[in-house]
Amino acid sequence: MPNLLAGKLALVLGIANRWSLAYAVAQAYAREGATLVLTYLGEKQKGAIEDLCKGLDVAAILPCDVTKDDDLTALTESLRGLSRPLHAVMHSLAFANTEDLRRPFVETGRSGFLLAQDVSAYSLVAVARAVVPVMTEGGSIATLTYLGSTRVMPNYNVMGVAKASLEATTRYLASDLGPQKIRVNAISAGPVKTASARAVKDFSSILDVVVERSPLRRNTDPAEVADAAVFLASDLGRGVTANVLFVDAGMQVMAY
Repeated sequence: MPNLLAGKLALVLGIANRWSLAYAVAQAYAREGATLVLTYLGEKQKGAIEDLCKGLDVAAILPCDVTKDDDLTALTESLRGLSRPLHAVMHSLAFANTEDLRRPFVETGRSGFLLAQDVSAYSLVAVARAVVPVMTEGGSIATLTYLGSTRVMPNYNVMGVAKASLEATTRYLASDLGPQKIRVNAISAGPVKTASARAVKDFSSILDVVVERSPLRRNTDPAEVADAAVFLASDLGRGVTANVLFVDAGMQVMAY
């Protein structure tokens, strides 16, 4: 069933490099006919995104630091300037200080805790507020989470707590925005070799455990996460909101 997103405008936040899940999502959105709006953090990243997305249907590449309210206000105005409704948003943003991922959680400082919450969870609220004015036909907002939100994962620490907050945020936003026909969901992806994942100490051992114990006995392919994002953004997902959709080779059901 090709062109599931034909005629739709989709915003993707969080592309850092070719290994980013956000990049896989952008490719899948474009494959299904969507026109893309991408954001970047800093001029160096802008050039990288321009190179990565050559050949894709990109309407705009916009600056956006989600910790700055002025940037979010500017994002709204830039989207309005495109003179067409926005239909889908992929929020793929998370950050924590490396030291907070490598030391015991009890040693997390106040500033590190708040930083992880701000970038990884509150940013979804801020982005939703920025895009709602241009989602005049309804649509989908999706974010990325991980099993460490509900289970203690080695060395995930403050990010696990931030992801728990992100999932709760998803539910509350779904309730708020449902009357405007905007659906809000999270995709819980299995561990994937991304730049951010490499900040987690002994990350390779987590990949090994998934291969050994998950029902499918393999790790998650980024394309699988991207296809789930397409489903949520398309009319096929029109009845799905306030959910966490697991794309993790079944690892979420395992008790050991």
